[in-house]
Amino acid sequence: MRQQLDTKQQNTPAVSIIMNCFNGEKYLREAIDSIYAQTYPNWEIIFWDNASTDSSADIAKSYDGRLRYFRGEETIPLGAARNKALEQAKGEFIAFLDCDDIWMPEKLEKQIPLFNDFDVGLVYSDVINFNENEENHRFYGGKLQCIGRCFNHLLQDYFLSMPTVIVRRAALEQESEWFDPRFELIEECELFIRIAYRWKLNMCPDVLAKYRVHLASISWAKRDHFFNEQLIMLHKYDGLFPDFSANYYLLQKGIYISRAHYLWLINDGKQARKIILPYMFKNQKAFCLYFVSFFPYKIIYRILNLIGTNIKPKGF
Repeated sequence: MRQQLDTKQQNTPAVSIIMNCFNGEKYLREAIDSIYAQTYPNWEIIFWDNASTDSSADIAKSYDGRLRYFRGEETIPLGAARNKALEQAKGEFIAFLDCDDIWMPEKLEKQIPLFNDFDVGLVYSDVINFNENEENHRFYGGKLQCIGRCFNHLLQDYFLSMPTVIVRRAALEQESEWFDPRFELIEECELFIRIAYRWKLNMCPDVLAKYRVHLASISWAKRDHFFNEQLIMLHKYDGLFPDFSANYYLLQKGIYISRAHYLWLINDGKQARKIILPYMFKNQKAFCLYFVSFFPYKIIYRILNLIGTNIKPKGF
């Protein structure tokens, strides 16, 4: 049975903004305030408290009725918690803002009109990644990324940033499941790629969100789990999409190369070389990575930056 979003009430907001929170008091008010500052007025917040033990509930409840507060009885995986929030959504469009990220005031005003093409199921924008040291990195550098049919592009180089994404309700309802609760790190990636299989994407090239990079985030704390989750996703797609098998080996190769790169970054060059060895004569990136992995990554990046490439490890 397909999941269904709540459409019972009339006079519903156009956009439902999904906020999932677990002990997010540190940045929460800044995140919520960035929604209330939107120049586009027709929205609601679905706030799902994943059994927080800090003051997150008090902060969320201090806002008006446009923020609808829900609390789970126990802490559950993020994908499952996002599904709980989605069940309460009323809007024609679904947006996402985690409690440590920020929206620019014109985000909804600039992105919602891009859904005028009824074949567009997902709209995204440029984003700034920032950290506690106030280092900023504009993700796309103002360049227009893939628009239209982007399924294969996303498979080979996933480029969507969660706080920028808005999804058409109809695109979600077309899926047999929403966020796969098996995943802790790639639950949104896996869903959005599935949507891209059937729907077109569109992009606003302006910076409309800020994504906070910090060591407390789950994506940093469990970064080594990406490898296993990506392989599970690959097997899942192979069963879902009849034309997927042609891409299987290419994507598997990319996952193993990414895994080797991560191992090198954590100073395990020996294991990186073991993983990448089967691919080193079939892929230029694998070939280069094999040899640089004999040296600490900090030395390699320092040399590259000295010669003017200005490269940082991914995610800085």
